[in-house]
Amino acid sequence: MCLAIPARVKVIGENNMAEVDIMGVSRHVSLDLVPESKVDDWVLVHAGFAIQVVDEAYAKETLQLLKDMAMIDDSELGLAQGA
Repeated sequence: MCLAIPARVKVIGENNMAEVDIMGVSRHVSLDLVPESKVDDWVLVHAGFAIQVVDEAYAKETLQLLKDMAMIDDSELGLAQGA
């Protein structure tokens, strides 16, 4: 299964490379697959490539879902010690 993470484009540099923000972490990704993207757009990032431009509401909803999933700990999965 593949997972693409929403990121906000901060800076577009040479060779269609961009600095993006993913939940407070900066990464460099290629915009070759989404040449229409611009600064402040939200994009889905997978394997170092922005693969789709998405709207802000979708991006924020997806990020919240990812954060919520991280809240599940081992005890909720029946993996706690002694379970």
